[in-house]
Amino acid sequence: MSRLRVALVQLAADQDVAANVARAVSLVEEAGRMGPSLIALPEVFLYRGPTAGLREIATDLPGPLIEPFVDLARTLHTWILLGSVAERSGDPARPYNTSVLLDPAGHIATTYRKRHLFDVSIDGGPSDMESSRTTAGNDTVVALLEGVAEGVDVQLGLSVCFDLRFPELFREMTAAGAAVLAVPSNFTEATGRDHWEVLLRARAIENGAFVIAPAQCGIGGGVPTHGRSMIVDPWGVVLAQAPDGPGVIVANLELERVASVRRQLPTQPLRRV
Repeated sequence: MSRLRVALVQLAADQDVAANVARAVSLVEEAGRMGPSLIALPEVFLYRGPTAGLREIATDLPGPLIEPFVDLARTLHTWILLGSVAERSGDPARPYNTSVLLDPAGHIATTYRKRHLFDVSIDGGPSDMESSRTTAGNDTVVALLEGVAEGVDVQLGLSVCFDLRFPELFREMTAAGAAVLAVPSNFTEATGRDHWEVLLRARAIENGAFVIAPAQCGIGGGVPTHGRSMIVDPWGVVLAQAPDGPGVIVANLELERVASVRRQLPTQPLRRV
């Protein structure tokens, strides 16, 4: 049976970029000792704070802030998903919110720019206009992870946080061959306590795919976040969930499970549009 071992890093980033990098590196090293083929970090893991600081750290890719993780990918000989970083766009005031996938040689295999931006106002909770500081992406991205599961290739679909609420994106990734769907997040506590697990399990069930969701915890940028990083199987069963606080969770993804679930519940072939 083909098996993909995945480790998710949960952390509590703040405004201190150097400290965030150090904490993330330490947790990736901890994850690496568990023998995964893929390690994933959450959204905005380098910085959570005022918009001015986000603009200051925006970078072209590759850039110096991701170099420690390039080195880790090479040292650990593993794929690393950098949940999201601020990537310069054509608008200096509004960088992209970009996931970066590093291969085991430390090369950027692909990037994904967050498509759906967090422009919301929650009663009794946060009010935000992510579009005021971020440029939206347009593309659907599915990456080929070669030989990661006992010599078997795996297709990984990329999304970021608020994208989770738009099931059509996940249908697109599944139609393009994704068997694993990544949702690195900075999910607010106000919405996460009721929606996080429900949405992750729904995306897994709808698509007959594994969902991996590394998350931020604690208070970053003044907004409490939900944490509870999660790995869900194609039937919607939670394989692993992080407790409150920074740390690492790990699970083995039995890839034959994808084909089995899709055979029993063939939602893609039966879908009418």
